[in-house]
Amino acid sequence: MSTDDTPAGDRIAKVLSRAGVASRREAERMIEAGRVTVNGEKITSPALNVTAADKITVDGKDVGEPDPPRIWLYHKPTGLVSTDNDEKGRDTIYDKLPADMPRVMSIGRLDLNSEGLLLLTNDGGVKRRLELPSTGWLRRYRVRVNGRPTDETFEPLRRGISADGENFQPMTVSLDRQQGANAWLTVGLREGRNREIRRAMTEIGLSVNRLIRISYGPFQLGDLKQGEVEEVRRKIVRDQLGLEAAPEKPAPRTPQRGKGAGRPQVRRGPRRKGGPGDRKRPG
Repeated sequence: MSTDDTPAGDRIAKVLSRAGVASRREAERMIEAGRVTVNGEKITSPALNVTAADKITVDGKDVGEPDPPRIWLYHKPTGLVSTDNDEKGRDTIYDKLPADMPRVMSIGRLDLNSEGLLLLTNDGGVKRRLELPSTGWLRRYRVRVNGRPTDETFEPLRRGISADGENFQPMTVSLDRQQGANAWLTVGLREGRNREIRRAMTEIGLSVNRLIRISYGPFQLGDLKQGEVEEVRRKIVRDQLGLEAAPEKPAPRTPQRGKGAGRPQVRRGPRRKGGPGDRKRPG
């Protein structure tokens, strides 16, 4: 097919995702359910390109131009799942976000029993980009394990280990301190497979009893309290994503909870030694 035959615009699901309506996959399901119209006509297939000239509605509501990409830092507590809806009826992170937050999607996930930094965005393209292994952003965790490991215990993880037939990329692991029957570690990895750290630790005979994500690429948890949300400044989002500066529409004010309002967003952790925000880097 020649380039002249390529329809103008972008696929409808991509446009809905960029506008913050839903993830691309969820947008495709909405289309198949007949909830989307283009120029007054209901569509049931996502195989359609649209342009800015097309009028799109979802459930009868107009879909406007997408807002500039935005990112929020969220300190996820344990006991919440990171999905839109949970088949078991458990609380999700979206149930606990401030009521005035716009619709957001999580960048990656933290499982039910994990806590710490979770990035949120209004932009499906940013979500996909930052979740790709090729992005290569280091994710760092403070991990408490039951046992008395030595530094040599973690050599299999540093070389790359397999669990349940799945190969994990090498991790950076440092043994920070022993605390009674438990040891605190700092773990860094560049991919985000399901329960990767827990499964890898099980392979070397250790059980994880606390897991806290303290950074995702340049963004750090710092002293953000559990349940708090803080928006990353637009300029930092553009710089980190390599985006061109564009005229910005005034954004709705996001509730700033706790002491975090107005601070620089690429943050440093607290200086308290040995705590979840310890700044010691993996070895």
